[in-house]
Amino acid sequence: MSAQSAAGIDEPEKIDHPSRSDGFVRGLSQAIGGPLGEHAVGVDRPVNRPNRFWTAARIVLALTCLTLALHWVQKSPCQDGAWQNNVQYTRFCYTDVLALYYAEGLNEGKVPYRDHPVEYPVVTGYFMGALGLPVHSLGTSRPEINQGMWFYNLNALVLGALAIATVAVILALRRRRPWDAAMFALSPALLVTATVNWDLLAVGLAAFGLYAWARRRPVLAGLLLGLAGAAKLWPLFILGPLLVLALRADRLRQALAALGTAALAVVVVNLPVAIPYRESWDRFFELNTERAIDWGTLWYIGRYLDGKWHSGSPGDQGPFQWLSNHVDPTLNYLTYALFGVACLAIAALALRAPRRPRLAQLAFLVVAAFLIFSKVWSQQYVLWLLPLAVLARPRWGAFLAWQLAEVCYFVAFYGELLGASGKQVFPEGVFVLAATLRLVTVCVLCGLVVRDILRPERDPVRQTYADDPDGGVLDGAPDAPWALRWRRPVASRSVPGPAVPAAEPPLEHAAPA
Repeated sequence: MSAQSAAGIDEPEKIDHPSRSDGFVRGLSQAIGGPLGEHAVGVDRPVNRPNRFWTAARIVLALTCLTLALHWVQKSPCQDGAWQNNVQYTRFCYTDVLALYYAEGLNEGKVPYRDHPVEYPVVTGYFMGALGLPVHSLGTSRPEINQGMWFYNLNALVLGALAIATVAVILALRRRRPWDAAMFALSPALLVTATVNWDLLAVGLAAFGLYAWARRRPVLAGLLLGLAGAAKLWPLFILGPLLVLALRADRLRQALAALGTAALAVVVVNLPVAIPYRESWDRFFELNTERAIDWGTLWYIGRYLDGKWHSGSPGDQGPFQWLSNHVDPTLNYLTYALFGVACLAIAALALRAPRRPRLAQLAFLVVAAFLIFSKVWSQQYVLWLLPLAVLARPRWGAFLAWQLAEVCYFVAFYGELLGASGKQVFPEGVFVLAATLRLVTVCVLCGLVVRDILRPERDPVRQTYADDPDGGVLDGAPDAPWALRWRRPVASRSVPGPAVPAAEPPLEHAAPA
């Protein structure tokens, strides 16, 4: 194996410098002397310094550790579980991890699903039990310890490790663009929501699945995406774009292998609970069916605006107020239908685009569409989009605008929680404005990704790579003959993009550090 092939994430073949390629970063760099010069050492390739420790990848990993450490400090006021005088809201430190240790009976040694229904998919329930039951056992023999604090800190360690692993995956997928991973590492949303719930479990498993697909291991990719989908539902949506792209590239065999393995994985991990503890297993589905319109969603915003012109009483209701009173089944069916239409539109875009879109672009659009039309959009769901946004469109300007909107929503959300607890902080319109800003910025990101798909010469990743570094068997594959014939009218109107660098060696021959 050549030294270049073994370089992994520490020694990218050719690196992108955001101060030269990203307009937003280039503008900021003027404060410190401007972007990297044309003749700077290492501008095109890393300098060969065998004793150099602080490579770009290691700097990004260190920044991730710093962000997670600051997150732990930010959550520290709540770690003892003594939530008096709404400290969990006034200090912005509420976390489901600690609250549910007691609410789910883990502090009493109850086994998830067997002894208590769990509101999450089974892999999350298994994870809760795997960490919670040993803590309870230790607390039984050592009553002086604070079990809730131990449980939270143990979760913070594991979830933090998964966040670091996710950054490592981004670095491995973007060896020529290591600074893209800094968008995840320095994300304000990661800083404030990393351990609000167990979402990083699904994020980490999904990242591993994407990496396995990029390494041309479809069965392993399907297994990991299936496990991720059995932790939180959204990773299963990635299989749809994968299937559509494989259809266009005539690589259906590999996509079906991943899809079949994912389905099998979901069945296998669910059966041990679904068969003996059916009522407990059903709790997740019942909750999502019965759950009312949640704070911060499109439907919540619409209901608030309806309230400006309608009283909400029978005979004087706006459309969103009416839907709020008819969640099951009307609103549920409507959200499913809108998400389905969005998926069909994304599929049509994938098949008709002048150049086959990248997997990360479509995955981001599908997951974003799910959140936009969902009746539940919790504060930590930003973590679902975070790695996909970095992989889909690594541009700092729009990304930071979105992150600012997410932080504003985070702060406003805790103000709303205080208001619900009887301590009004600001009018509800402030919270609705923050929710609207979050919704708008996500929609803007979607629009920018669609623009990059329709005008691939503007895609920052394809300015560095020849095709799709996440694509696995799709990377560099020609379109199927039927796809070429079908989209020829679209292709004839497209503007050819500039020349791009030659494709790097196949990812499966690289050995990431």
